[in-house]
Amino acid sequence: MSAVTHRLTAPAPGWTTDTDVVVVGSGVAGLTVALNARKAGLRVLVVTKAMLDEGSTRWAQGGIAAALGEGDTPEQHLADTLVAGAGVCDEDAVRTLVTEGPDAVRRLIAVGAAFDRGTDGAILLTREGGHHRNRIAHAGGDATGAEISRALVEAVRQDPEVELIEHALVLDLLTDADGHAAGLTLHVMGEGQRDGVGAVLARAVVLATGGMGQVFSATTNPTVSTGDGVALALRAGAEVTDLEFVQFHPTVLWLGPDAHGQQPLISEAVRGEGAHLVDADGVRFMVGRHELAELAPRDIVAKEITRRMQLQGTRHMYLDGRHFGAAMWERRFPTILASCRSHGIDPVTEPIPIAPAAHYASGGVRTDRRGRTSVPGLYACGEVACTGVHGANRLASNSLLEGLVFAERIAADLAARHAAGELPARAVDAAAARAAHPVPLPAPEARAEIQRLMSRGAGVLRSAASMAATAQGLALLAEQARTDAAEQKPADPRVETWEAANLLLVADALVTAAAQREETRGCHWREDFPERDDAHGLRHLITTLTASGGTVSTPEEQ
Repeated sequence: MSAVTHRLTAPAPGWTTDTDVVVVGSGVAGLTVALNARKAGLRVLVVTKAMLDEGSTRWAQGGIAAALGEGDTPEQHLADTLVAGAGVCDEDAVRTLVTEGPDAVRRLIAVGAAFDRGTDGAILLTREGGHHRNRIAHAGGDATGAEISRALVEAVRQDPEVELIEHALVLDLLTDADGHAAGLTLHVMGEGQRDGVGAVLARAVVLATGGMGQVFSATTNPTVSTGDGVALALRAGAEVTDLEFVQFHPTVLWLGPDAHGQQPLISEAVRGEGAHLVDADGVRFMVGRHELAELAPRDIVAKEITRRMQLQGTRHMYLDGRHFGAAMWERRFPTILASCRSHGIDPVTEPIPIAPAAHYASGGVRTDRRGRTSVPGLYACGEVACTGVHGANRLASNSLLEGLVFAERIAADLAARHAAGELPARAVDAAAARAAHPVPLPAPEARAEIQRLMSRGAGVLRSAASMAATAQGLALLAEQARTDAAEQKPADPRVETWEAANLLLVADALVTAAAQREETRGCHWREDFPERDDAHGLRHLITTLTASGGTVSTPEEQ
C-alpha cells in the first residue's frame, strides 16, 4: 500500500535543476555526505537554509566523543552510551558508532579540522556528563563545532563540482511512480535565476536539516531549527520515532523570565573541568544525588535542577566556576566567557545563572544503519535522524560523532548503489504530486503560540493533563488554518507560514508520542508516571501522518 502523502500549500515550481544526490543541510552530517559522495563520482547539490557555514554544527561547544585516549576502548564508550540511553538504544547502532568513530575523527582531521593538542602533540581529551573516561576532543577551547564547520565548509568550497543553493527552505519530497525519492521542492529566499519556489530532481535525497528546538520558547538551537526535515518526512509518508525524547540541556544562560528563542549554551565541558552546580546559598545540590554528581547524564542533571527550582520557588540555579581563575576561563572557554560578559555576567567573579532549555532531539526520521528511511531513496543523518544511537537520552558529545559516522555510511551506501547501477534517473510522478493532500498554512504568529503551548505542557515536566491542554491548543491552531483556507482567506505561502506549518506538525507528533509513553525514561519525565516501566516501555513508538493530517504513534513490533 502506498503511503499517505501531504504537501505544503505553495506555488508551482518556477525553475528546475537536476543532480545525482541532493543534500539538505550544511552541518557536519550534510557536508560529510557531500564530500564523500563526490569522491564516489556522484554529482552533489547542497541546499542550506542560511549560509553554508551557519548550520547547527557551528554552535557545538563541548566537543566530539571518541575512544582516542590511552586506556579507553570502544566497549567503554558503548557502555556509557547505553547507560545514558536508558534501555532503548539500538545496541548494534551504538556499536557501529563507537567502533567506527575513532577513525572517522581521524579522517575529519585529515580534511583539516584542528583539535586542541598538548605539548606532546597528542589530542587533548576531557570529560563530560555520563562519560567515565576523558574522551571528548575539543577545538579552540569551546569552539569545536565552529572549527569542524570551518574545515568542512572550506573543503566543500574547494570542490567546484559541489553545487550550492544557500538561503533555501526545503518544502516537500518528490517521488516517482514507484514511491522512490526523485528530488524535492524548495523556496530560495533571494533574487536571481533561482528565486522563489523551484524543484531539484535527484536520484537520492539526504536530509541533514538539524533539529527542531524552535518548537519550544527557550532553546539552544538557532532560529532556523524549525523541524523542516522531520515535517517533510512525515508528509512524505516516512516513519519517525523517539520524538518524545527531547533533551533539555541543564545549563543554559538564564536571561530572565521573558527571554525566548535561541539562548546561550554553557557547555557541559565547564562542569567537566570542575565547575559546580549550586543554589543561591552556594549548596552543591548534585552531590549525593548521583555517583558522578554534576557529571551525571543530562536528564538527571536537568531534573535535579528543575526539582531544586520548584523546591525553592526560583527560576534558575547557578553554575560556579570562579575557582578556575581568569587565565583558565580565557584559555579553555573563551566563547562562553565572551557570551556571559556580553550579557553582563562575569564568570571569573560571579556564579552564572542557568536553567534547562530545549537542546537536542534524540528522535527523528527513522533510519537503518545505512541511513535509509522507510521511503526508498530518502536518507537522513544527524539530528534530524533517529538511528537508535541515543535512546532516551543522548550521551554528551555523541551528536557530532553520530553525524560524522552515519554520514560516511550514507555516502558509502550511495557509492555502492551507484556502482551497481541502482541509482537511475527518476521521473517525478506528477499525478501523485497533484493528489497529495495540501496542508493549510497557519498565520506567522502561530509560531509563538506553538512555542508557548509546548513549553508549558510538553517541556521538562509533562503529565497527561498538561499534554492534553497542549494538544487541544495545537488542534485549535490547525483548525483555524483549515477554516481560513476554506473561507478563501488563507495565510500567504511564504517562509514564515511554511515554518509555522512545520513546527505545528512536529509539535503534534511530539505530543502524540509523549502522551502515549506513560512512564519516565531518560529525558522524558512524566509527573504522573514517575517510574520507568520496563514491561511496556522498552519499545519504540513509530509515528506517522494520517490521511486527515494528524499524527498517530504505534508501538514497535517486537
